[in-house]
Amino acid sequence: MLEKIDGIIIKTQDYGETHKLVTIFSNKIGKFNALAKGAKKPKSRMAAVTQPFINARFFVYIGTGLSTIQQGEVLDSFRIVREDIFKTAYVSYIAELTDKLLDSKDNDPYLFEQFYQTLLWINNHDEVDIPIIMYELKLYKKAGFAPILHQCSRCGKRENLIRFSISEGGMLCQQCAYFDPEAITISGKLSRLLYLFSEVDLKRIGNIRMKKANVQLIRKILYEYYDQYGGFWIKSRKVLDQLDLLNVTDSNSPTE
Repeated sequence: MLEKIDGIIIKTQDYGETHKLVTIFSNKIGKFNALAKGAKKPKSRMAAVTQPFINARFFVYIGTGLSTIQQGEVLDSFRIVREDIFKTAYVSYIAELTDKLLDSKDNDPYLFEQFYQTLLWINNHDEVDIPIIMYELKLYKKAGFAPILHQCSRCGKRENLIRFSISEGGMLCQQCAYFDPEAITISGKLSRLLYLFSEVDLKRIGNIRMKKANVQLIRKILYEYYDQYGGFWIKSRKVLDQLDLLNVTDSNSPTE
């Protein structure tokens, strides 16, 4: 059956000498793989629509086996992302995370919209930490291992949430903090922000800013939490960490 599907390329790989196998995250059938015949040929019409992070309208033959792209039309090339090494690293991270954690053809229009909005934000802004954190939390929820952020993971109380416990799977209140001596201390304001980020549509977020130290703390929490429960190694995270380290080094260099 030939289907018209809008989607974003989140992964590409060579398939034979002239073809590409691409993974598309779509708003209609979720994540799926499709063969783009001849896409590696320089003059192929498929070459433009099978580049990483391209948002396109695809005409795809959906069969019982491997789907096949018949043609495509670029809706947004996200050129700025693909020309900036840092933005490319950020999008590569959320794309790989999406590919690893989502089941094939499990449609979720809301999550697709959050992915698209996050990609759009990265394309148009320099400060991207908060949108990425927001998308990660929603993706963890979809994958079934979201942390408990709105109440204590031990007793269920919603007041005095002062620590985040990796082993307990979320926040701990002041009375339950002793259950995990290694839990990470977090302010009440920051814990409320984390819960907000997990629930709110990115389009509803304005110019929320956080101190760099708080961003680094949340990043540490989410990385350690994913390492405990995620189950898949994310190759692009190492690249992102290296670029972040380079960025910090450059910002600390003396200037004239």
